[in-house]
Amino acid sequence: METMIHSLTALSISILIIGMLIIVFFPEKGILARWNRTRKNTERILIEDALKHIYDCEYNDTDCTLHSIAGNLAISGDRTAKLTEKLMIHGLIESHTGYITLTDAGRSYALRVIRLHRLWERYLADQTGVDENDWHSEAEIKEHAISPDEETAIAAQLGNPLTDPHGDPIPSSSGTVMKQHETPICKLKKGEYGRIVHIEDEPPAIYSQLVALGLHPGMQVRIIDQNDERLTIEADGNECILAPLFAGHIHITPIHHTKDVQHNFQPLSSLEEGEEAQVVAISRKIRGQQRRRLMDLGLVPGTSVTAVMKSVGNDPVAYKIRGALIALRNSQTNGIFIERKEEKQNETTKSM
Repeated sequence: METMIHSLTALSISILIIGMLIIVFFPEKGILARWNRTRKNTERILIEDALKHIYDCEYNDTDCTLHSIAGNLAISGDRTAKLTEKLMIHGLIESHTGYITLTDAGRSYALRVIRLHRLWERYLADQTGVDENDWHSEAEIKEHAISPDEETAIAAQLGNPLTDPHGDPIPSSSGTVMKQHETPICKLKKGEYGRIVHIEDEPPAIYSQLVALGLHPGMQVRIIDQNDERLTIEADGNECILAPLFAGHIHITPIHHTKDVQHNFQPLSSLEEGEEAQVVAISRKIRGQQRRRLMDLGLVPGTSVTAVMKSVGNDPVAYKIRGALIALRNSQTNGIFIERKEEKQNETTKSM
């Protein structure tokens, strides 16, 4: 009897050991296989992030060193040295007197990662309700996981956009980068107009403040006043005050012709009950599904709108749009610019 018990115990232990070995060493799905994939993926992410950093240094005409890579990737100096050694072995970077540059192969690799990052940011902006402050961090993760087939599908779905939602150019699939014709907003003189084409999204702390001010690419700006301590601008009709540090993250294209200047920035939310107006523009701040919904409702330039009824608290408000009564929140109507009917009639009378 005891011999049988010992035999069963030995058999159980053997089965347990075999089971554990299978769990650890099973091809593809075992713990060891998954650990190796995780390690390789982590190494690949570090390689891709390092190449992006070196490209950014070249793009901004700043020196790239082991120290700058270590700081950007938040890794130790020893690990950075091993990483750069691997990049050199694979022919992706070169080092001259302590400064690191990309080879043609390295630049091509970096541009593909940047393309995936900016495509995904555009996707988040146009196709989802993800908060604007989270676009960059979400794309930092997804850029390492998009397959070539997914890349092609996303680009086609978005209509092969040229820029991301911050105004950065999206490299083409062949690695071509569109040249940007832009200038820092502080280069404008008092009274001059421009249009925001790019807002730098790093560091996040500064970008979130610019988002909180409602600034975004596509806005018309006019310089009201400027000195060494602050820059006062009018952005789509609203006054904003910027510290020089914040203003340095905003780039514009100057508006040289007065006919290209938009003067009317009254929001739809300013209409009183019974007032009628005509939609003249929709802010580019309104994106994705929200923008498509407003356009489906007929809120496009030229549409007549009448404020019919305000709720308790004045939000939402019921508007008559193309014969239908539709309730809209102020968060939506603040980005719809209108021209009141009487103002339009007055302008027509003056021109006659």
